[in-house]
Amino acid sequence: MWITARKCIAALLILSLSQLSIIGAAQATMIGTETVAATSGADVQSRRAHVLSFLDREDVVRQFDQLGVSPVEAKARVAAMSDEELLSLADRIDQAPAGGDAIGAIITAAVLVFIVLLITDILGFTKVFSFTRAIKR
Repeated sequence: MWITARKCIAALLILSLSQLSIIGAAQATMIGTETVAATSGADVQSRRAHVLSFLDREDVVRQFDQLGVSPVEAKARVAAMSDEELLSLADRIDQAPAGGDAIGAIITAAVLVFIVLLITDILGFTKVFSFTRAIKR
């Protein structure tokens, strides 16, 4: 029985190691300054337009009013940003959750508390859930 298990494991190892040669190596090359300058100029302008259109949304304007910031002042500050700052802000806007993530945070916290209580029940430190059994030490 051990001989067949060893043969099976050896066959699997041979198969998996043979697949390593199929995967190609990654290659990195230098990008010319002209290429970067040509693409970044257009990209920065489109990203600036994206940020300015975000500032025109009524919910953003309402939030600015609550914070005491004039939307005109905010647009002037965006116009004064460097390219790096603008790209960073545009990326943060794109990555932000659409409607806020308060519900997601509550669900995450509830799941985390459940998992912690479940682990402590299994380890025998607490007895919160009736469906768990403590492991013997």
